[in-house]
Amino acid sequence: MRKKTLKFAFAGIAVMSLVVGACGGSDDEATEEAAECTTPTPVKLQLQWFTQAQFAGYYAAQDQGFYADQCLEVTILEGAVDITPQNVLADGQADFAISWVSKALASREGGANIVNIAQVFQRSGTLQVSFKDKNITSSAEFKGKKIGNWGYGNEFEIFAALTKAGLDPAKDVTLVQQQFDMAGLLSGDIDAAEAMTYNEYAQVLEAKNPATGALYTADDFNVVSYEAEGVGMLQDAIWADGSRLEDPAYVDTATKFVAASIQGWAFCRDNVSACRDIVVSKGSKLGASHQLWQMNEVNKLIWPATGGAGMIDAAAWDRTSSLSQSAKNLEGGTVLTKAPDAGAYSNDIVTAALAMLDGMGVDTKGSAYMPETVELLEGGN
Repeated sequence: MRKKTLKFAFAGIAVMSLVVGACGGSDDEATEEAAECTTPTPVKLQLQWFTQAQFAGYYAAQDQGFYADQCLEVTILEGAVDITPQNVLADGQADFAISWVSKALASREGGANIVNIAQVFQRSGTLQVSFKDKNITSSAEFKGKKIGNWGYGNEFEIFAALTKAGLDPAKDVTLVQQQFDMAGLLSGDIDAAEAMTYNEYAQVLEAKNPATGALYTADDFNVVSYEAEGVGMLQDAIWADGSRLEDPAYVDTATKFVAASIQGWAFCRDNVSACRDIVVSKGSKLGASHQLWQMNEVNKLIWPATGGAGMIDAAAWDRTSSLSQSAKNLEGGTVLTKAPDAGAYSNDIVTAALAMLDGMGVDTKGSAYMPETVELLEGGN
């Protein structure tokens, strides 16, 4: 699929000046550049869920002054069940939004002029979790089972897995509306519950096994990874307002915003506990050990980033697009009715942003990244 090429000469000039300043400027020049930021550009970022380490890179960029260094004043808007971030963006209520690709493409097909400008999560973190005695080790074994899902577009990978396994979601499985927790699994009302590696899976490991009085362990469960099943779809990405991408000033702002955000994610890669603390201080409703687990697992979805953090891999994009056009839902329909047009994503802005960061000496690939080992506490405290 051919991607859209944006024209942003103004942004390119701004990027090059920042790179030159970062690489070879004197202290006096750096001070002079900083002094030039008399009126920061206001930016609103719409998240797709509540405050948690899923969005730690943006909170870290705010906390560590990376946005301020780019002369941006960023307001982070918390998400909720009834908030569709890409629609908030398309309606002009935010400047950028975080959304899963399949959901955003469905909105784009419906008329929302939004463009993916940075693919932060390179891998899917969606799982289906079941107790060992259910003998569910692959999506083919969903047949005849009660399969939990959250709805709101989070079920697309489940439909893709069922389609690949040759199962009819209307006949071969019982789809159960799942709350955004693991209570249904733990009570036995659901055979296999939807979970994110960084959130709900941790919730079952934070729960006490009534048979032993100790916390459950990974050995108590089977996990079906949609990434491993070959039906993982691209998830958290930074989306921009397509109607504004012809404005050089907006593209310049977008480039700086993406650069500072990736710098935030690089900081969280190298400072897991510090980013846990940042998220907790921002009002996360989940505990400290849970957020440390979440930060560690989210890093696994981003790093290592072979082409640089935020780069949109064409093969992964095409897989998400193809699955969105082929996975059958309960009514036999699909997420997308046709392939996305060529303007649905662009690597131009993230390429410029990565050039800025490379000039600043920021590691944007994380080739040596290794996850930490996190101990979960009861209730995620």
